[in-house]
Amino acid sequence: MKDNTPLAWAVRNISELFIGRRGPAAGREMGEAPVVRDAVVLIRDGIIEASGAADVVAIPDEYDVVDAEGGCVVPGLVDCHTHTVFAGSREAEFVQRCEGRSYAQIAESGGGIKMTVKSVRNASVEDLVESALPRLRRMLEAGTTTAEIKSGYGLTPDDEIKMLHAVHRLAKRQPMELIGTYLAAHTVPGEFAGRPNEYLDLVLDPAVLKRITDNGLAEFADVFCERTAFDVDASRRFLTVCREHGLIPRLHADQITQCGASRLAAELGAASADHLECIDDDGIAAMRSAGTVAVLLPACSFFLGVEQAPARRLIDAGLAVALATDLNPGSSLIESMPLVMSIACTQMHMTPTEALIASTANSAAAIRRSDRLGALLPGMQADLLILDVPNHLQWAYHVGRNCVRTVIKRGNIVHPG
Repeated sequence: MKDNTPLAWAVRNISELFIGRRGPAAGREMGEAPVVRDAVVLIRDGIIEASGAADVVAIPDEYDVVDAEGGCVVPGLVDCHTHTVFAGSREAEFVQRCEGRSYAQIAESGGGIKMTVKSVRNASVEDLVESALPRLRRMLEAGTTTAEIKSGYGLTPDDEIKMLHAVHRLAKRQPMELIGTYLAAHTVPGEFAGRPNEYLDLVLDPAVLKRITDNGLAEFADVFCERTAFDVDASRRFLTVCREHGLIPRLHADQITQCGASRLAAELGAASADHLECIDDDGIAAMRSAGTVAVLLPACSFFLGVEQAPARRLIDAGLAVALATDLNPGSSLIESMPLVMSIACTQMHMTPTEALIASTANSAAAIRRSDRLGALLPGMQADLLILDVPNHLQWAYHVGRNCVRTVIKRGNIVHPG
């Protein structure tokens, strides 16, 4: 981070300013974001003071100036579903999938999450921090300024809390804003095979939840609601108890089978339901009524070579759709939100504007931060990117190329830094 970033300054010579909109933006709103040509942004004390056309927004004489050099300016990206903290590597499984074995077959033969759980249990907090720092640096360089990070690879109270402590330390070691999520209900560990409720007794112990909330280690609770993990009743129990202790519900929902997870998300007033590859009409209707954000993870389907979630169907039905990387060592070793946006456009038939709104305004809504993140409106936090392309449509079009020239977080230039 540059210590000499001024308290009051301006970005000028912006070819296109993608102001965006305050989330959640639902349905048709996702494709109607405000854009200003030949624009200026004023920043004071880490907050957007003004944004708009250069012939309307005057730059005060005392303000320092950064030249966008004819580039596009957009809000910082919000990656609202990641598993960035983990240990070990699973490239052998990647090879097996290339050879034709499915994710389920690999898991049944002893691979999958179990491999990462073993590595995480053997790692210290500092081990987890040191392995995650390079990932976060690369995410930042690609434009991610805020990320949610889940536990879920410890599967004991102490190891889950260890993961959350790692997230807490990482938040202080680098400039990205990080949000912890308690995903102890990721899968049933081997030592509790066939006894999911006994495992939930352990991770729902009031003393465990108190350790998490008293230390500010997590804001959300998440569960993998699936027949092979936790069924609807067990998922309801986990999220209800966590909610009673102040953790906001979120769900891995309708990823592999249709078991009613998206309807459960709506019933519980969850902030989001994520994945949704197998969502049905009842789930769509329930989420729309509840205002639950639909978080889609196109990099996961891309990485596994399976069918994508029905993004067009969800948008056309009036849902607020968000995008995230699902960064994890088994099913989505992808750190780049811009690549996710490109996949969403090419494989899910989202427009570049919809994909950018889904990665800013709606992803901020999925982590309950749309009051200050996801748009470049006066009064919002000054999280923004200067791109080396003249408009936002070109960003997703340049698949796999990093178009980010400058990253600004809370009004500070953090890349290049």
